[in-house]
Amino acid sequence: MVREFSAGGVVIRPMSGSWWIAAIEPEKEGSELSPGATPSGGRRKASRNAVLALPKGLVDPGEKPAAAALREVQEETGVTAAFIAKLADIRYVYVRSWGDKQRVFKVVSFYLLRYQAGRIDDVARDMRVEVRRALWLPLEEAPAKLAYGGERQVVRKAQEYLKSHPEV
Repeated sequence: MVREFSAGGVVIRPMSGSWWIAAIEPEKEGSELSPGATPSGGRRKASRNAVLALPKGLVDPGEKPAAAALREVQEETGVTAAFIAKLADIRYVYVRSWGDKQRVFKVVSFYLLRYQAGRIDDVARDMRVEVRRALWLPLEEAPAKLAYGGERQVVRKAQEYLKSHPEV
């Protein structure tokens, strides 16, 4: 079975007295997932609204996962962030919907990141094949609005981290 390693981030930003996170609406929903599957192995949350996800992508050869998370966040959202802590690894299997149709074992490492600079959705034109839009989402609403179960769990871990580390 093919193995893939990706990294992504929960980018937090204080606004209007509460925490917000950077989220994306992928251009092609679930392109690497089996129909209805999620990175947590469960079913995708049904919604009439846009599919929202955390920014993430493949770790390049020789690249550290935390560096990949920072790069992917910048590419997919338009913002730069700083590392706070590792939150979790999500593991799942998917079947490629392109090319060889192989089963792939995937590990996605997620990191808690703090917004530094940039304008949300200021995304390069060539990234629009992957990202329809990027937006700020209230952290409190994120577990209900993110489409994938594993990512909802990661956001809950971010919420727990912020409660236990008020200095952030």
